[in-house]
Amino acid sequence: MAAEGDITSLGQNSLPTNTSLNVLPPHIDTCDPRHPFNLPAYRKKLILLTGLIAAFNSTLGSSLPSGATTSLSSYFGLPASSISLVLLNSLYIIGFAVSPLIFAPLSEVIGRRPVLIGSYTCYVLFTLGSALAPSFNALLVFRLFAGFSAAVPNTVVGGLFVDIYDGPKASGNAVAWFIFIAVQGTLVGPLASGLISVNMDWRWTFWIGLVIAGIGLPLVWMLPETYAPVLLKNTLEGNNTLRLTELGVRGHLKNAGSILKRPVLMMVREPLLLFTSLYLALVYSMLYLIFQAYPVVYGGIYSLSQDMIGLAYIPIMAGVTGGFLLFYIFGSLYARAVNEGRSWAKVEEYRRLPLACLGGPCITIALLVWSFTASPNIHPAIPMAISGALFGMGYLLTFLAMLVYLSDIYKRYAASAQAAASTTRSIAAIILPFAAPGMYHKLGVKSAGIILAVASGLMAAVPVIFLIFRRKFRATSVFSG
Repeated sequence: MAAEGDITSLGQNSLPTNTSLNVLPPHIDTCDPRHPFNLPAYRKKLILLTGLIAAFNSTLGSSLPSGATTSLSSYFGLPASSISLVLLNSLYIIGFAVSPLIFAPLSEVIGRRPVLIGSYTCYVLFTLGSALAPSFNALLVFRLFAGFSAAVPNTVVGGLFVDIYDGPKASGNAVAWFIFIAVQGTLVGPLASGLISVNMDWRWTFWIGLVIAGIGLPLVWMLPETYAPVLLKNTLEGNNTLRLTELGVRGHLKNAGSILKRPVLMMVREPLLLFTSLYLALVYSMLYLIFQAYPVVYGGIYSLSQDMIGLAYIPIMAGVTGGFLLFYIFGSLYARAVNEGRSWAKVEEYRRLPLACLGGPCITIALLVWSFTASPNIHPAIPMAISGALFGMGYLLTFLAMLVYLSDIYKRYAASAQAAASTTRSIAAIILPFAAPGMYHKLGVKSAGIILAVASGLMAAVPVIFLIFRRKFRATSVFSG
């Protein structure tokens, strides 16, 4: 229902097309009992749970230190507004900019299982390293490698779900849950670390993160291979896993140039992809900017403690949940309209973009409300509740709708489109949070918020323009199908 377009990007249309190694048949029949579609229901649920746990940990780690900045700055002797503290998140997100270009196609060559097991195990080890870091520089190094490892589940899990669920409704629901859980994981990070670091050392932030990650480790280790072409290749090669991996990696390296070139080429030649990527980059980076801005605003204006600042993320989480429910409701209405033969439901852009058209203004209004209500004369619950809930709802609607829209439009090349969009927004999320301390200290809450609101308001026109000029955009697109 919610994300059937992702099947195209992560399912059969994204099968590796290189057959020069003569090891990769084009497909495995869905009637074949070996096909992951035919797994027992309980095994599918276990795979779904494993994927959601991996996705949750992946994004939880990205924001985990955000609520422990006071403890970190005190322990390492850093100023509370030090740029070095921003690096703890930004270095982690570097992995999110690089991994989609490498590990998404690699999982389609050697399979989901080895990629997920290796990356998740490394994430657990580097989280342990973060908890034991003897110096701030060592902590930064561990965060960098933890990010590279954690980005892999975030890249591959969507494909894992598409592998096992037959039909757009079942796989779409799974992918929608994946995005919802991933967003919530990002918000739980500063909430948890804010509560933990008040009464305990900053290291406990990472110890708790390690425990949460460790819960999923046995499940990931028991994960079966789900990518049908690799399963068939295993059978044809007599389950010679070592030979399979050797050939897969060799083929992947041979095609590395074309794999890396296509997303860049699409960004240059596809206005739909370019402006969608820029819009998502702004929205995504604003969330990470908030992780830096909340301590400045609520700690500075209201003198709230770190644990109370952590509670400020609860309204955003509630808004994200509300946006997720709206996404499902709209999906049901759209499905009913399709069954009734309504003319508007035959237009592909109306499947997703109306939700993005609603989400964009929610973000702009949220930023304006925060700008004008974050004042010593107004109770902090007002900006927290109103702006937080609106931002969370707008974020989820915009993010989920625009991401799935890319898969709907680009179909065969959706994996490359998603990689381009992921890399773009990750780069923005690395850079923009560095501006938060300067913006809010020098410009003030109101001026900084208005600047962000204007930027988001301008970019909110993107899905509206896509709807109005949909025929022109599609006619000039080279990669859409």
